[in-house]
Amino acid sequence: MRAKISYALTAAVLVVYFVLVGSRGVLLIEAGTPLTVTFGVAVLILPVIGVWFLWKNTQFVRSANRLAALLDAEGGLPVDELKRLPSGRIDRDSADEVFARRKAETEDAPDDWRSWFRLAVAYHDARDTPRARKAMQRAIALHRTAQ
Repeated sequence: MRAKISYALTAAVLVVYFVLVGSRGVLLIEAGTPLTVTFGVAVLILPVIGVWFLWKNTQFVRSANRLAALLDAEGGLPVDELKRLPSGRIDRDSADEVFARRKAETEDAPDDWRSWFRLAVAYHDARDTPRARKAMQRAIALHRTAQ
């Protein structure tokens, strides 16, 4: 629940920022000189890119949460079996061991979105966020084609 509140708060702050930046772009365009119009258009592009990026990330998170709910209903969510250090951080050897099992599971069933979802969780636990995201994107795509 904390993550959802943090995400919503961050998104709200970004939207306010986009509105402020966009209003400055409009003011620059209204000044009417070739230089200010050019800068105004450039400034307006930034919020458009930001809104697109926020939208894509929100869609990704919603899709991943839907898959998590489906997997939970099936009883297939990965169980947290990782050993932790006294500091609470995940033990690297434990993460590597779980990751090896998840990777083998995915290699055995490369067209199963469930195995890709569990592999994404293993990547995340191993602190490899880019690969975790790619694995989750693969799981989402496989689930869409399976429907």
